[in-house]
Amino acid sequence: MRYQGLSLSGSERRAIAEYLTGRAMGGDLTGTTVGRCTNPPALWDPASGPLWNGWGPTRENTHFQPAAQAGLAADQVPRLVLKWAFGFADTTSAWGQPTIAGGRLFVGSQNGTVYALDAKSGCSIWTFTANGGVRASISIGDNRAYVLDQKGYAYALDAVTGRQIWSRKVDNHPLVRLTGSPALYAGRLFVPTSSYEEAGKSPSYPCCTFRGSIAALDASSGDLLWRTYTIAEEPKLLGRRADGVEVWGPAGGAIWSAPTIDAARRRLYVGVGNTYAGIVTQPAANAVAAFDLETGRLLWAKQVAAPDIFGCRVGESNCSDRPGPDFDFGSSPALVKLPNGHDAIVIGNKSGIGYAMDPDKQGDIFWEYRAGKGGALGGIEWGAAVDADQAYFPVADGNSPSPGGLHAVKLATGERAWFAPPPEAACGKPARGCNGAQSAAITAIPGVVFSPSMDGAIRAFASKDGSIVWQFDTNREFQTLNGVKGKGGSMNGPAPVVAGGMLYVNSGYGAFGARTGNVLLAFGLPE
Repeated sequence: MRYQGLSLSGSERRAIAEYLTGRAMGGDLTGTTVGRCTNPPALWDPASGPLWNGWGPTRENTHFQPAAQAGLAADQVPRLVLKWAFGFADTTSAWGQPTIAGGRLFVGSQNGTVYALDAKSGCSIWTFTANGGVRASISIGDNRAYVLDQKGYAYALDAVTGRQIWSRKVDNHPLVRLTGSPALYAGRLFVPTSSYEEAGKSPSYPCCTFRGSIAALDASSGDLLWRTYTIAEEPKLLGRRADGVEVWGPAGGAIWSAPTIDAARRRLYVGVGNTYAGIVTQPAANAVAAFDLETGRLLWAKQVAAPDIFGCRVGESNCSDRPGPDFDFGSSPALVKLPNGHDAIVIGNKSGIGYAMDPDKQGDIFWEYRAGKGGALGGIEWGAAVDADQAYFPVADGNSPSPGGLHAVKLATGERAWFAPPPEAACGKPARGCNGAQSAAITAIPGVVFSPSMDGAIRAFASKDGSIVWQFDTNREFQTLNGVKGKGGSMNGPAPVVAGGMLYVNSGYGAFGARTGNVLLAFGLPE
């Protein structure tokens, strides 16, 4: 039930818990009865202060924060201390990557609450309640906060007050979910769609009918401007099971991560997931795909692992004889410049391979690098980071006897610069949910790479040689400034965020056997 409950709103989760236990739950749904700002600071012009906007921290999605925005030098990182902890009410996963803009921190929670906090002190300024859980990063523009939820809704909120300006159901499929962060550019909000159909369906569910897509919304009104599916063919009935349940296809091609904007070429790039059901793997599945920004036309798709049909019931008329291998792209493409001046798309795959692709030649591969074994819960899951010289690939391989590890790869050639093996697990004896898998996305600043781990530790690695220069064990209870009982756990999904001399990281990921938690932690330098 934990997986099925991921899309529920806070009130829905409470209603089920109260029904099953026969007891009323106390406390505020938002967890902000204490810790509110007594004199809320004004929202600055985001351009005038530290900024990490959306997944990125910029539209190129490199997960590299330059020194001017980071406000934190490599030689200062070993002195980082915990400044405050914020507890998410009624949650088992702290899965929303924060956005920093205008002196505020914007973040969503599993129970559907969206928070605006003071970025320095962590006090609460306003909250908003979405229809479902919010895990996608929030994008800020024109004093608006753009939010996506796990029920398929997009919202525009007043970033100053939290007042809803508009909302739109982006996709009407019953198992739609919006995990990838929206990309805001030139008056349009680009929304990627994914679904629970791959792993969250019931045994009697007629699999599978969901198709991943990109939707372009008018940022001012929420009106749909265009929508393009990753699978062009509509699903059709392919047969019935012995128990009468229908089987459908083709389906899949979910987009789990944020789109990347290429302003110069007027394109949008996405990483596309595997096919769920059908006779063959679809050509844009397991691929990096490029779309025209104006029209949504699919320009090209570079597929790297096929066949890969994962999600249907093996042996049925809409499925293959064996599952997977689940080698999809869960990461966002990073648009970077190689040392020779040529642009490249750098991205990791759940196969465990990192790629550099040519955006001018339909994704032709410059180089590829084997970082992990790959597979379900394996390979490179949520995202790499890239600076001017190197690409950094964290390895999950959660089902491997020896998961984890961080690789630095020379951007020019794809050759290994160094490898940092996973250290001893901070959570104790290795077990499921307590191991060195580095599944979460990572972040780089000049001289340092921050990588969270399923063992509950956040570590800083020196970008020159991979040595650990700082680490913090989150496997404990925290006194939170908003009074919600908080504890750390497995760290998966969102990347650490660095802005204005602060490091922000979430702890707790209650899915796929990982350990629950519900805290946002903020680190800074001692006074």
